[in-house]
Parts: sequence; structure tokens; C-alpha cells
Amino acid sequence: MTMTEFFADYYWVLWIGLILLFVIVEVTTVEFTFLMLAIGSVGGLLAGLFGGEFWLQVIVAAIVSLLLLFTVRPPLLRALKRGGDQTKTGVEALLGLAGIVVVPVVGGDPAAGPGQVKLSNGETWSARLLAPEGSGTLDTGTPVVVTAIEGSTAVVVPGTTPPSKPVSPTNQGSLS
Repeated sequence: MTMTEFFADYYWVLWIGLILLFVIVEVTTVEFTFLMLAIGSVGGLLAGLFGGEFWLQVIVAAIVSLLLLFTVRPPLLRALKRGGDQTKTGVEALLGLAGIVVVPVVGGDPAAGPGQVKLSNGETWSARLLAPEGSGTLDTGTPVVVTAIEGSTAVVVPGTTPPSKPVSPTNQGSLS
């Protein structure tokens, strides 16, 4: 058996190898390009199993791959990106959050130090008043709303309503 005859009899091994390679790469990228190439390789494998010459197997694999890349992949990508998690995290999740003053917030006097607020998510933050309201004092129990985060300090303004979750000024928790 010559080398050409050997490869002619075992082209299916090449197709199986390509399918496995493309699937492994697809699992790491999740962009559906290599999945379409793997399915196209299945087409080439099937053409070989039905007795097609190698050049025909390559053409079948290429046509199937291209058709899938341009017809199936775009809707799959849109469906994948549509269900993204819209939950805000980090600082974004704190903006607009209501809270209650647990240690008086004194504005306009840096020597007084920052006050503390307990937010409706249960976290206690050091706090200071936003500049226009920065000259007053917020007493314990005053409702506030977070407008910004600067480092580890919440910038707050007086709120008009208490937080949606009841927060007790006596149950302060730990500083964040």
C-alpha cells in the first residue's frame, strides 16, 4: 500500500481531527466561527464516507462552512448578546441608593471628619455632603441619597423619603 492509497483510505481521520480541533477552539472563543467550520468539516467527512474524492470533500466542507458562517452565525450571535446581564455592580449600583445617617454628616468643616450613612443595601459608608448642600449638617436618622462615590466616601444629599428597606441607625454594621 502506497502513501497515497493510505491517505485516500483514511481521509476520515483528517476530518475527525479537524472537527475536534475546531470544537476545542470554539469552546474557548464562543464566537461560533469555529463551530461553523466544525460543521462544515462534518460535511466533508460525510462526502468522503459516501465515496467522494478528496477535492470534492474539501469543496463540500468549504461551501457548508461558508453558508453557515453567513446565514446561521449572525442570528446566533444576536441571540447570545441579547440576554446579557443588565445588573449594575460596584459604584454604579450605589448611585441613587437611599440611606440613613448613622453618624452626623457635618458639611463645610473638614476638621469635623466625615459622617457615616447606612445604605439600603446594608453597607455603612463614610459620607460627606454634596457641594451646594455642603454647609449644613445632617443629623442621625436623616434620609439621604448617594449621588457619587469618591474613594471610600459616599457623596450624599438629603433624601425626601426614607430608604425602601428599613435601616436602623442603631444597627450600623461595619464600615466599607
